[in-house]
Amino acid sequence: MVFNIADILIQWESVGIFDYLLPFLLIFAILYGILTSLKILGENKGIHTIISLVIALLALRLEFVPTFFREIFPRLGVGLSVIMVILILVGIFIPKEERRYWAWGLGAIAFVIAIVVVARSFDVAGWASSEGINAGEYVGWIAGAILIIGIIIAVAVSGGESSGSSGPKLHEGGTFPGWKG
Repeated sequence: MVFNIADILIQWESVGIFDYLLPFLLIFAILYGILTSLKILGENKGIHTIISLVIALLALRLEFVPTFFREIFPRLGVGLSVIMVILILVGIFIPKEERRYWAWGLGAIAFVIAIVVVARSFDVAGWASSEGINAGEYVGWIAGAILIIGIIIAVAVSGGESSGSSGPKLHEGGTFPGWKG
């Protein structure tokens, strides 16, 4: 019998690899890394391992985590793909000297994508709606407001340099250039 990758992924999904094993490993690895680097509980890696193991298993006890992971990571993949395409286009068409300014814009785009990904994931998972309010309706408004604020900050920060004087310059005699009299 010949298996292709799609069959293997379907089998993994049917035994819970994506819903339980991978979220468990991700939560465990992140917690272990945080505990090890911050050394809140000392430098005993055995304690870090036990605490990370317990928290990762408890996180998967209810359907909250698998549901959220099932919703957020596909959207994150799409968001990262959009950012990657923009990065490639900037790398191809923008001169190297001007890429510094584009980095701020790409950061703003990435921030907006992150907000959209999280808001839509919360909405689909059913965590964002309360009392009939659908958070997905406001994603566009939130993203637009952040974009406008980012543009205002970018314009304010990148303002032109001042020469130190305002208005037209006078000649030695106290008259404006071009005036006769």
